[in-house]
Amino acid sequence: MGDLTGRRILLGVTGGIAAYKAAELLRLLVKAGADVAVVMTESATRFVTPATMQALSGRPVFTDMWDTRVENGMAHIELSRDRELIVVAPATADFMAKLVHGLADDLLSTLCLARDCPLAVAPAMNTQMWLRPAMQRNVATLRADGVGVWGPDAGEQACGETGMGRMVEPEAIYAEICAALAPKRLAGKRVLVTAGPTFEPIDPVRGITNLSSGKMGYALAQAAAEAGANVTLVSGPTALAAPAGVERVDVVTALQMRDAVIKRAPSSDVFIAVAAVADYHVVGAADQKIKKSGGGMTLQLAENPDILAEVAALPRPPFCVGFAAETENLRENAQAKRRKKKIPLLAANIAQEAFGRDDNALMLFDDAGEHPLDRAPKIDLARHLIVHVANMLAAK
Repeated sequence: MGDLTGRRILLGVTGGIAAYKAAELLRLLVKAGADVAVVMTESATRFVTPATMQALSGRPVFTDMWDTRVENGMAHIELSRDRELIVVAPATADFMAKLVHGLADDLLSTLCLARDCPLAVAPAMNTQMWLRPAMQRNVATLRADGVGVWGPDAGEQACGETGMGRMVEPEAIYAEICAALAPKRLAGKRVLVTAGPTFEPIDPVRGITNLSSGKMGYALAQAAAEAGANVTLVSGPTALAAPAGVERVDVVTALQMRDAVIKRAPSSDVFIAVAAVADYHVVGAADQKIKKSGGGMTLQLAENPDILAEVAALPRPPFCVGFAAETENLRENAQAKRRKKKIPLLAANIAQEAFGRDDNALMLFDDAGEHPLDRAPKIDLARHLIVHVANMLAAK
């Protein structure tokens, strides 16, 4: 669990069954040392009592815009003035619509409109509500206005239906809060990340590729953006959505990825090569589907460019970070790869323990030696790696 000692957060709770999860989120925040003020809508108190939230926070809970405990009578102004972040969890469809249109008819909506600090919401609603065009327009507007939208998740809902709309779990919201309050170690830096596999066609329906979900690369793009960087993600074919605030450039083949990277690398401060680039492409790929002939087939392969080595060899290269997925002899192979490519930092893992998973373990190799990162969710590893990169940049 991260250290939030002394960090000042306002937790808003609106009226939905997921309000019970807000109590667990509050417990996590207080346990981490955060100073949490709680504001609830009247509807929220139908699901979780203010007494529960007061007991967990150790502070008075506010529900009324006319609460006389605020000396100047302006709770909607005073309650958020010393806060570093406002998080509304759960955020109902109605409350999110209020934020979009600037409506302020209760304490929570009014203080969100009058805030000086960042705001994030964790949506929670029936899947049909979430999928409505009006809801999606509201979500897009909130994001465009700089409001963090954390979730929702897909799964079983209280109504008995299954689909998108359930609030993300308290542990995930807690991790987002830690990230939002983390130092902007890469503020002003331009970070270029490659992710996912490449696909080298044999014919229009077949090809050569590498196993890669893209999850680690996308996590690193997110972590770099959280650290304040301007991030461009050059991605091979994946089913993942680009992290908020990250520019994504879609490619298919290794040569396309190379061209996209070389175009951007000279103006980048950091290059993180996570993509599982195919080592070879097919010479003379067929324009039409190759039919079975009852016998074998011989393919002529040509080597693809080494994108990382090419970037590292630029006259003024960015700070280069490589990735190595090994099946054996992790240390020896990773160190040899780092020396061969002449890069300052390389992250390595055992391939069969990582592909397709949401967690991983990494070993970082640099001139100072080895730095193990124990198995954890990939986003947590990505945040640790970004801190390591930022420290190395600062030392330069």
